[in-house]
Amino acid sequence: MVYELPDLRYQRKRRGKEELVKHMSEFKLDLKMSVGIWFFAPSGGRFHERYVPEKSIPERLELAKSLAGYGIAGIEAHYPAEINFDNVDLYKELEKATGIGVVGIGFSHFFEKEFEFGSLSNPYPEVREKAIQIAVEGLKLVKDVGARFAISWPGIDGYTYSLGTVFPWMWDNFETSMAAAMDEVPGVRVALEPKPYEPAPNNIYRTTAEAILAAQRIERKLKHPENRRLLEQGRRLVGLNPEIGHVRMGYEDCGAAYSLVGMEGRLAHTHWNSQPLGNYDQDLNVGVVEWQQAEALMYVLHMMGYSEYFGIDINPERMPVEKAIEINTKVMRTMRDRVMRLPHDRIIECYLDPRAHRGELELILAEAMKK
Repeated sequence: MVYELPDLRYQRKRRGKEELVKHMSEFKLDLKMSVGIWFFAPSGGRFHERYVPEKSIPERLELAKSLAGYGIAGIEAHYPAEINFDNVDLYKELEKATGIGVVGIGFSHFFEKEFEFGSLSNPYPEVREKAIQIAVEGLKLVKDVGARFAISWPGIDGYTYSLGTVFPWMWDNFETSMAAAMDEVPGVRVALEPKPYEPAPNNIYRTTAEAILAAQRIERKLKHPENRRLLEQGRRLVGLNPEIGHVRMGYEDCGAAYSLVGMEGRLAHTHWNSQPLGNYDQDLNVGVVEWQQAEALMYVLHMMGYSEYFGIDINPERMPVEKAIEINTKVMRTMRDRVMRLPHDRIIECYLDPRAHRGELELILAEAMKK
């Protein structure tokens, strides 16, 4: 398969009033949904053993075949723990049989004991080198399987105490290491996934804005001619993969956070679930809590003209995976359809002339609840 760098420049488009109303009225979000193979057999938590039996990768991929009927079009997996050059043919067979192809490949940078003190930011050069090689091989696999991007969730990178942490060294180690891997396999996008905490007490990139700044710094470090050529065209090689749960853990607003990424043309992917404000990472089904946050996010993606994938990232430890996927796909389609039916011209007028439309937005949203 030939890897093609998805063009995200459309996300930066700015529309005037009439053009925006026309776009909002005519555009339809294509809910290309993907699933993460890691939640097909949820592991135990910190305080309890696993509730479901472990499943091998072949068993998980067999289960994935049943998900095409729910509209699942993509699958995500981590290199090398879940997808690697020894088993990649199983994923290719899944795509041939069902149309469910590999969308994104995450780096396994957080589970192994060797990464106790971080992966790409680790203070020990030999550990950083191992993390770089995982990233290099993961990027090669993205190209081999024809995925859209690699995902870097640096969950174990970060710090415990502010006092004693040399922050510039920590960030520079991570970003220099990532750039080195990307120059080894040029032209492939990496999507950073920020998170405030867990498993590191303080993750290296706690907020959306911090991850955007990291993306900019990594791109400035890229040296390979192909990477420089793409950047000079205005393409983004370091994007973001924001997750609803992580955004809300950090007390950020979903609509604002994802819009900020889109303004940069860096919204490579989106991860969907739900999460009580603050709290530990729960990976609940979409809309179970804070429905309004998810629906507002759907609205800003509609406004953006988002055409990337919608990744379902949940932890269905107390229900069958198939049931969880049925719920999430139905909820996301419901949100998408509700957003499409909204009176976009009236909503935009409420924003442009709030003095003349006091309370009207609230009535519009109340009326929409009845439909």
